[in-house]
Amino acid sequence: MTDDAPELRASDADRERVAEVLRDALAEGRLDMTEFEERLDATYSARTYGELAPITRDLPVGTAVAVPKVSMTKEPAATGDWAGRITGGEPSSTWAVAVMSGFQRKGRWTVPRRFSSFAFWGGGDIDLREADFAHGEVVINCVAIMGGMNVVVPPGVEVIVRGMGIMGGFDHREEGVPGDPGAPRVIVTGFAFWGGVGVERKLTRAEKLRIKEERRQQKLERRRDS
Repeated sequence: MTDDAPELRASDADRERVAEVLRDALAEGRLDMTEFEERLDATYSARTYGELAPITRDLPVGTAVAVPKVSMTKEPAATGDWAGRITGGEPSSTWAVAVMSGFQRKGRWTVPRRFSSFAFWGGGDIDLREADFAHGEVVINCVAIMGGMNVVVPPGVEVIVRGMGIMGGFDHREEGVPGDPGAPRVIVTGFAFWGGVGVERKLTRAEKLRIKEERRQQKLERRRDS
């Protein structure tokens, strides 16, 4: 982002590009959660380029993902980011095991076409909210023996549950919700014995903060107009 016209009004797309830089920095460990929340609040409160510029000034360029700049040329906002998240690339991880312990897969990672997980007297969390996808349809295979797993998907993703349980079960509450155009399909399958596999749909913390800020701004605008 340049400083040629700091008084120029920023658009929603400009703020969203800066927010994406912050999400990447959080995933890479460059920001802790407190710093991330403070900067994200400042991003969605910013009205001009001059207010946006300092927010990412200390985040380096030339990392694995180049830090995007806020363009001074107005461009139409993207119709959706799913195409950018179905990468076709190498998966970050293809399996996980928890034996009298636990595992987590969350944050920015690439989900393979088939991810296999096993828990015995243990548990696991498989969070896809900030993940990229190696394919438009991925299978999450969960085997839970006297243990449990939880699969978290973002809004817009179609979910199909095909698992079988004996004295246990699979959560089917998120089935039947149509997916967004271009969004991936997640098939949860496997086996649960004296255990369970939960499936839930959640917003990311950053998205919750963005919606909260949008509602706050709408209230302020209504007060000004009244």
